[in-house]
Amino acid sequence: MLNSLKIGEFARLAGVNVQTVRYYERQRLLPKPLRSPAGYRVFSPDSLDRLQFIRRAKRAGFSLIEIRKLLSLRTTPGATRAEVRARAEAKVADIDAKINNLKAMRSTLQKLIAGCRWDIRRCWTNHRCFPLEFVAAPCEKRPLTPIAN
Repeated sequence: MLNSLKIGEFARLAGVNVQTVRYYERQRLLPKPLRSPAGYRVFSPDSLDRLQFIRRAKRAGFSLIEIRKLLSLRTTPGATRAEVRARAEAKVADIDAKINNLKAMRSTLQKLIAGCRWDIRRCWTNHRCFPLEFVAAPCEKRPLTPIAN
């Protein structure tokens, strides 16, 4: 691998676009690169490793703020694997909570689909969408007229 990479090649090797590299620089996730005599940004292989770490962490669900904290643990003297593990476990708990919320939303929509039928021609009567009323009121209290299959 080359000892220095211009921003386009750097971005391509990392699988991101140039704007992403610049954004991560502004957010201080990437160190300021050196400049060539012509003024081009020149990135090191270490910066490429760091950018690939950022991409993997994003795919794992970490926010940029969380990634910044993880990156700081990499350079903090005395930081332990237990600290990194604790952050990863907290992220798993966050993901589990999101999954539970999505399951609840899915269940609500399945009840709408399975238990309620409405005449689409009257759906927007009086500027109200009756399927949305389903979410707000129990089925027996909704002003819907069931239609035959």
